[in-house]
Amino acid sequence: MHLSAIQSFNDFKKAYLDEINNEVKILEIGSQSINESIKKYLNKNFSYIGADIESGENVDIVLKDPYKLPFDDNSIDIVISISTFEHTEFFWLSYLEILRVLKPSGLFFLNAPSNSKFHRHATDNWRFYPDSSLALKKWGLKNGYNPEVLEHYTNFETGRDIWNDYVSITIKDKNYKDNFKKRILDFKKNFTNARRDDGEEIINFQETPQDQINWGWRLYYKWRKFLNKFRNW
Repeated sequence: MHLSAIQSFNDFKKAYLDEINNEVKILEIGSQSINESIKKYLNKNFSYIGADIESGENVDIVLKDPYKLPFDDNSIDIVISISTFEHTEFFWLSYLEILRVLKPSGLFFLNAPSNSKFHRHATDNWRFYPDSSLALKKWGLKNGYNPEVLEHYTNFETGRDIWNDYVSITIKDKNYKDNFKKRILDFKKNFTNARRDDGEEIINFQETPQDQINWGWRLYYKWRKFLNKFRNW
C-alpha cells in the first residue's frame, strides 16, 4: 500500500470516523499487508476484519469466492477497498456484495489508481476515472439498492507517488446521508475532478491525466536517481 493511499484513508477517517463513539465493524477487502496496513490507524472501539483471496499478514478470512462475502445482509458499518478494484476482474459484482453486507447507513470507501504502471497481482485490469463511482451507483440502483456518492475526487500527486488514486465514499442508502455532515473536500487541497453529494458540478476540473501532467517530476527523480548512482561509483 503506497503512502498516498494511507493518506487518503486517514482523510476518510478524519472526516467520517473520528467522531463515532459507538462500536463500529469495519471490513477491508484486499487486506493482505504489503508495506503498510490501515489497521493500526483505527480507533480502539472499531472491530476490524481483513478479507482477501489469499492467506497472509493481516488476513482474517480467506474468501473461497472473491465475489461472495461470508457476512449477513446489513451487518457491516464500513467497507474499505484500497488498491484492490484494479485487480478485480468483475469489480461490479464485488460492489453489489459490498452493498448487500453494508448496513443502510454504512459507507464504502474506495481507493484505486487512475493511472501509473502495469502492476500485476495475478491480474491488473482497470483504472478509475472521475465518473467511475457514479456509474457504480447506477449499477446499484439497477439492482435494487439506493446508494449515493457522498464525494469523489482524484488525488493530484507530484514527485515519486504517481498513482494519483481515485477516491470515493458511497453510502448504501441515500436516506441516511445526513448522518454524515463532514466531507474530505472540506479540507483537502491536492485533488482534481471532484464532486460532492451527487452534484453535477465538477470541482477542479482537469481533462489531462495526471500521469501526463507529472512527467516533469518523474524526469527529475529519474535524473536524481542516476546522479546518486554516479556518485557511488
